[in-house]
Amino acid sequence: MTAAATTLSLQSDDIDVLAGALYAWCAERNIKMRSQQGLSIASIAIDLYHAGHQTQDDLLVALHESDLH
Repeated sequence: MTAAATTLSLQSDDIDVLAGALYAWCAERNIKMRSQQGLSIASIAIDLYHAGHQTQDDLLVALHESDLH
């Protein structure tokens, strides 16, 4: 399933969690959210969210543990 197809199944609260975590992650690393790197992180964040990391804090921890650059 692609990130775009996955996003369609998310509710407003889900999107708020994902957006908050993605914004925080990108801000910490000075990454533009609309850059290729930002889009890649968004896709990874969606996968992590569906894997069970469904709060902003939990999602950020999972992103940090993924050791993404």
